[in-house]
Formats: sequence, C-alpha cells, structure tokens
Amino acid sequence: MKNISVKKNFLYALVCAVFLVSCKKEIEKINDTFKDTVTTSDVPEAEKDSVKKDSVPVVKKESEPPVMQENGFYNAFVIPKDKKTRDSVYSIFSKKYNEQERTAILALNRLDSKSKWNADTLVVPAKIDTTLMSYSPFPMQLDILSGVKKFVIFSYPIQAYGVYSNGSLVKWGPTSMGKKTAQTTRGLTFANWKKKLSISTVSSEWKLPYNFNIHNIGGIGWHEYTLPGYPASHSCLRLLRKDAQWLYSYADTWILNPGGATTKARGTAVMVFGDYKWGGRRPWKKLLDDPNANNISVEELTKLLEPDVPKMLKEQANREKVADSIKTARAMATPAASEKPLEP
Repeated sequence: MKNISVKKNFLYALVCAVFLVSCKKEIEKINDTFKDTVTTSDVPEAEKDSVKKDSVPVVKKESEPPVMQENGFYNAFVIPKDKKTRDSVYSIFSKKYNEQERTAILALNRLDSKSKWNADTLVVPAKIDTTLMSYSPFPMQLDILSGVKKFVIFSYPIQAYGVYSNGSLVKWGPTSMGKKTAQTTRGLTFANWKKKLSISTVSSEWKLPYNFNIHNIGGIGWHEYTLPGYPASHSCLRLLRKDAQWLYSYADTWILNPGGATTKARGTAVMVFGDYKWGGRRPWKKLLDDPNANNISVEELTKLLEPDVPKMLKEQANREKVADSIKTARAMATPAASEKPLEP
C-alpha cells in the first residue's frame, strides 16, 4: 500500500510540474505577442526608427554599393552622398555598362562625363539604346513639318533638342540652356554663321567648340560645353561634343550679300520654346514614375509650330533660289575644260 501511495504522489507531482511549465510558456508567448504588437502598431514611426538606430548601430562601409531599384522601363541608380564611396560606385557603374552605354545614361540625365556625379540618382533605362531614339520625348513624325527640309527645336522644360527632316525625327539629345538670370531667347530664329572654335564674349577663357550662332547681335548659339544636369549657361545652348559636331555639319548657314553687310538668305530654322520649372524636381527623374512623363505630344508641337511654318517655307525657298543662282554664277565664271587655252 505504501508503494502505491508513493507512486500516486509522484504522478501527481509530475502532472503539476508539466502544468506549471505549460502555463509559463503560454504566459511568455502572450507577453511576446503583446510586445510585438506594441512595437509594430502602437509605436510612432519616428520612435520605431530611433529604437532601431539605438539598438542596432549602423556601421557605414567605405565601399558601400549603389542601390539599383528596378521598377520597370526606367530604374534608379542611387549614388551615395559620401564622397569617399564615389570611386567604388563609379567602378561598379563602369563594370556594369560600357562607354557608349554610360554616355547614353548620362545624356538621359543631362550630364556629360565631367559632371557624372552631379546627380544623387541616375535614371537608367532597363534596356540601353545608345542612339537614345527609343527614349525620345519628341514625336517621331510631325506632318506639319513635312515640307521643311531641316529644322532644329529646343525644349526649355525638358532641356532637350530635336532635329526634324521633312517631318521625321532624325536625332535628339540633351542640352543645358540659359540659367534663370540669363535665359535663352524663345521663339523662331534661323541659323547664322558657324566656327569650329569660338571664344566667348563673356570671358576669353571660355572656349566654344563647334559654335553655331543663332542670334548674331546677342551672340547666342549652340556649341559643346559642360552639361551639369540643369540649365546653367549664359543664354547659349550647350551640347555634348558629338552632338555639337553633328549639328555643325547638318545645319545650313546664312548667305550674305557681297560685302557681308546684309543677309541674302537665312539658314536652318530653329525654335526655342517653353519654360523650365526652376527649383522643382528635375524633369527626367519623373521618368521613374512614368516613362512618358517628358513626352511632348504631336498636338502640342503642331499648335506651337503652325503659325511659323509658312515663314520657314518662305525662307527655305528663298535660300534654295539664292544658292542655285550662286552656283550658276560660279559655273559661268569658270571656263569649261574644253575652252581652256592650250599650253605652249
């Protein structure tokens, strides 16, 4: 009997112990759940951030990699603010993209290679087109310009230029136009003279390669110069070197009367239009939210250009007439090979 009693007491004690352990675990589970609930729901966002920062100290690595946020047609390549990390970031950028691809990416951000880190974030296409034509903000076809053989347009709002031949877009690219205190003149004008290397009238230290004047009195033209990612010039239209070279060969100059005092015919038609949102978000960064954010519609450009197209066509016809007459006069002034006197 005594053994039976001992066994009963042992079993009773064992059951009690199991019960107590189970209750303790349940209480701890409830407490943990309560703590989690308070941490995630009841604590304000600012307090949550401070708790995380206090409990887990942030150790900043010297070679912190850039963040590539992939969200669709355009991605964000985030550049760290710390200057010490920028060399490593550029190394990653250079390994990921070749030279032509890097040039295209910087162009989309209105930057040249010298100013590549002026931006805190680079807008990067998911698929790189080094011609940039896949990302054109200008419409590919403008029927209103079908009769205009050559036309160059500059958009202030998106800091970009486009080139149309008989209404078809043949090229576009980045620009840096006049800063807020020295804005580029808007409206229709015509290309005047060109020079492979001009010296700025503002400062003799400023060399302007492939300069093409469009406002002779004001000394305004397009040329190669630094593209910092925003309007920064003294009224001129800055371009990448390869774009300045291309336009230097593409556009037609004026034709002057003998002596050069007056204009006999005007050059290629040029339009500067719109207003830049000073102090606002850079227009190209909006592409991260909407790949069509910078697009200019056919309707908008048609409405803009319609009043000036007759003048473009008139000047174009006059230039062709003048050029033909000069060509004919030169041909008549040069004796044919058969008419040359024989050498003794």
